[in-house]
Amino acid sequence: MIIVSEHAGFCFGVRRATDALEELISKKAPSDIVCTLGKLIHNEQYIEYLEERGVRVISKDELEALFESAKRGTHVTLVTRTHGIEKETEKTLEAYADECSNFKIVDSACPYVKKIHKIVQENSRQDTTIFLIGQKDHPEVLSIKSYIEGNGYIFASATELEEHLKAENYLEKEVIMVAQTTQKLSEWKKCQEILKKYCTNAKIFDTICSVTEKRQTEAQHLSQKTDIMLVIGGTDSSNTAKLYQICCAHAKRAFWIQTHLDIPFDEIKGAHTIGITAGASTPDNIIQEVKKTMSNIMEENFAELFEASERETPKIYKGAIVKGIVMSISENEICLDLGVKQTGSIKRDQITSDNDIRLCDLFKIGDEIEAKVISKSDRDGEIVLSKKAVDDVKNWEKIVELASTGEIVEATITRATKGGLIAVVDGVDVFVPASMTGVGRDKDFSVLVGTNQKIKIVEIKADKRSAIGSIKAVLKEERKAAEEAFWAGIEEGVELEGPVKSITTYGAFVDLGVLDGLVHITELSWKRIKHPSEVVSVGDVIKVFVKSFDKDARKISLGYKTEDQNPWNIFTEKYTLDDVAEVKIVSITSFGVFAEIVPGVDGLIHISQIANQKIENVNDIIKVGDVVEAKIVAIDDEKQKVSLSIRALLPEEEVAEQTADAPAEESVEEVVEEVAEEVAEVVEEVAEVATDAPADDENADA
Repeated sequence: MIIVSEHAGFCFGVRRATDALEELISKKAPSDIVCTLGKLIHNEQYIEYLEERGVRVISKDELEALFESAKRGTHVTLVTRTHGIEKETEKTLEAYADECSNFKIVDSACPYVKKIHKIVQENSRQDTTIFLIGQKDHPEVLSIKSYIEGNGYIFASATELEEHLKAENYLEKEVIMVAQTTQKLSEWKKCQEILKKYCTNAKIFDTICSVTEKRQTEAQHLSQKTDIMLVIGGTDSSNTAKLYQICCAHAKRAFWIQTHLDIPFDEIKGAHTIGITAGASTPDNIIQEVKKTMSNIMEENFAELFEASERETPKIYKGAIVKGIVMSISENEICLDLGVKQTGSIKRDQITSDNDIRLCDLFKIGDEIEAKVISKSDRDGEIVLSKKAVDDVKNWEKIVELASTGEIVEATITRATKGGLIAVVDGVDVFVPASMTGVGRDKDFSVLVGTNQKIKIVEIKADKRSAIGSIKAVLKEERKAAEEAFWAGIEEGVELEGPVKSITTYGAFVDLGVLDGLVHITELSWKRIKHPSEVVSVGDVIKVFVKSFDKDARKISLGYKTEDQNPWNIFTEKYTLDDVAEVKIVSITSFGVFAEIVPGVDGLIHISQIANQKIENVNDIIKVGDVVEAKIVAIDDEKQKVSLSIRALLPEEEVAEQTADAPAEESVEEVVEEVAEEVAEVVEEVAEVATDAPADDENADA
């Protein structure tokens, strides 16, 4: 049975243009010139037909010469293409027609295309952005683009649109979105959903031709109930390409042909139902010729099937897809029982390209295998089969399905080319452009060769049977998911771990996986440090905790020093009032010395508490670096200050003999007042250092 789609072939706009041109040709005088500006439609057979009737296709570069011919007296009629022409070109043609009565223009642009021109022109302003969904180099898209004033962007897919919207903020901006008249309906719906998600002030115009919608819907339904789909149309026809994509996604098998001469006879033999659809630029006579040819084939098929049923044996012919049972397995081939007298054989190179794989590891006796008949010799009794041919078709259908569903798959990167990488998915080569490898710009993406990578099929070029994949798209999705999980679990006090990524004068940045967090210099140590490198180095893996965070700004501030590291806590746990400690002299002043009790806690030994006699110069008695024993005579927990005394450990009689000569002992408060000026100077120095740190660093804690 053969079913032809109701809306296959010429649409209203194309038929209107071809009918007008046919009338011009019928009235054309031998000396008159009738030509088209660009190809009237995307169908080579029709263009050849026009050339045979004296209608030449010209480019914009030939317009001036054509106009000169009209001024010299030749009657010139120029027919514009159905896809529309650029605004400036249209103005030029109108000027020619106004100047010379011999120069006539027939505007054959599709009314749907003209409607888009009007929408774009009426809505274009400097503060408005136009989004056009379509094939970027298509004549229709280029003509629409010429009517955009101000900002305008062309996107070939919903993926491209979303990437742009993520990078730019259009939340409250005025945005207009239109589509190429032959845009794939499912892709257009995705674009609408995405735009509504990122923009609250968007105007969406449904500009897909109504016949295009019907044709695509019919193609999908027809594909689901037939064995084979034939899609007729020119190789440069946009709407035919989209019909083929739809048929590949839903039909058991689909073929793109231009005329009946391209019908793959060996591939379709045995089919019970054949569906036929055609692009908007396909003439009726081509569709009828294909249908007639298919009817003849179906009659032959019926006769063959009848004969086969009489014999109760399968029909074996070149190109047939057959099933057989594995009878034997050798190193270089397997043999199948096909249910006929002859045995089918499949050579190793028609099974796999991997010479290291053993056939006995792939198959076992009794397995059922589907293969394609490559050749058959009744004289030799040999039937040569190919499993690869069947696998290639199934694998390609799977690639088309992956593109439709957006499913992420794992691929092996086999080699690098000048423009990107070749990834193998189920035996099919998928091209990954350099910009989609996920490797930074100007970096060597060939390092991925030999690795397994997750990729997403983002585009199918059905006419060339090629696919484009993206590693970058997967990485973006994974990073987004990781970021969402990270922020969902973040709260103050949460402990994290990561390597120190970089160090600045004001702190260290720690790699937390999805972003870098800042540990300010004041959070690195309880002691005063001049530079973060005194505590950590780049590459150190450290444990930190969340001090504060800003989800909207994607910033996080971290802490490194903890209370169990607090020197004052360590001191108070180890010592109490009147304890004797072994201390190290760290600095000398005119009023006494400072000694380290534990790292980070110093105590003051007033000059009156160093010895049991009057001291003129402390340096005569004690030096920096000396280790001495001293008694803790005062602890101020509030101010975290300690007073020490060496003199308190001297024998009492020696202290008593010197009491009269010793100066009056000062209290801790009096000592603090004496050092106030020096402390103030230190504070000023710290303030100067702090102001040197950049205040607006994107990762700095506000």
